[in-house]
Amino acid sequence: MIERIFNITKDLEDGSVFLFGARQTGKSTYLAQTLKNAVFFDLLDSNLRLRLQRNPSLLYDMLQDKSSGTVVVIDEIPEVPELLNEVHRLIQQNGLRFVLTGSSPRKLKRRGNNTLGGRAVPCRFFPFVSAELPDFDLDRALLYGLLPPHYLAKNPQRLLGGYIDIYLKEEIKEEALSRNLGVFQHFMQAAAITSGEILNYANVASDCGVSAKTVKEYFSILEDTLIGYMLPAYTKSNKRKVTQAPKFYFFDVGVYNYLLQRKSLAPDTPEYGHCFEHFVMQELRAYVSYFRKDETLSYWHTYNNKEIDVVVGQAQIGIEIKSASEIQPKHLSNFKDYHDEFPDSRCIVVSRDRLTRRNGNIEIMYVFDFLRQLWAGEIF
Repeated sequence: MIERIFNITKDLEDGSVFLFGARQTGKSTYLAQTLKNAVFFDLLDSNLRLRLQRNPSLLYDMLQDKSSGTVVVIDEIPEVPELLNEVHRLIQQNGLRFVLTGSSPRKLKRRGNNTLGGRAVPCRFFPFVSAELPDFDLDRALLYGLLPPHYLAKNPQRLLGGYIDIYLKEEIKEEALSRNLGVFQHFMQAAAITSGEILNYANVASDCGVSAKTVKEYFSILEDTLIGYMLPAYTKSNKRKVTQAPKFYFFDVGVYNYLLQRKSLAPDTPEYGHCFEHFVMQELRAYVSYFRKDETLSYWHTYNNKEIDVVVGQAQIGIEIKSASEIQPKHLSNFKDYHDEFPDSRCIVVSRDRLTRRNGNIEIMYVFDFLRQLWAGEIF
């Protein structure tokens, strides 16, 4: 059994939890292993789902005699969002605590359902992270990603294809796009081509043959179904004019690779570098969500094309992500402008260079040293 770093018991101390995570991140397995004494309802069970859809008050009838503090897990709550009124009543009147899971908060937002008025803390669940895997294989993670079934599988390429197919058929059809699945799939490939780059809606729209307005809506669907996320630009810059547009990343580097039809990766190639950046971003994002929810991640890019890949908080830390196996002065050049703008910022280069060291005010960190310090809480 692989022990996950996420700790839901801490969040349950304050009440109930909305636990959202993309499909196959392992939410259900984690909850079954962690909350052994909880009452479970699996809404992917078609018989149970149909009965509760017809009569949501059955939930109250089944739980009204449970003692205060009892933990109840409802897996895939967006399948029967009408249950949220009963959940609300059981929290308020009976003091029960709920874990409500789902792969798409968009379904709840779009339908205008009861979101419990702040009585449930929103949390995110991610694919595996490096610190959870005793024999972590970086190159395997870069190619196939870290969704548990894919990282552990003998044939992850086939599973990745099935993952995208299920996503399109079961998530996107909910968006009334079933007639345009081909267009949306083409859009996803275009989004993968631009993933990690500064987002230009007009360019993506031109590639897909749809309007920029449609492309914005499609990106919003990817975000709300947790298949991707936006990294905002850090715009607090006094001396230099900086980019305002966000970047877009897919949530898992394996999904990103599959959409680009990559079946192999060679070190010291641009493709390897892109995957290395996506992976480090994936780790940072999971760490912030699990341990530093008050912190923000962004990127910094000037109009003369000086860029820092990740800015933590109010420029307390700037991180450059380089897949090079030997860091040279050219890899550090972007920090000159950044350090001039933010002289108190900690500057870090994450790379495959095994010699962790300092060059002036810049820390050059071997990726495994960086990951170890990140998950030990020593980076921030």
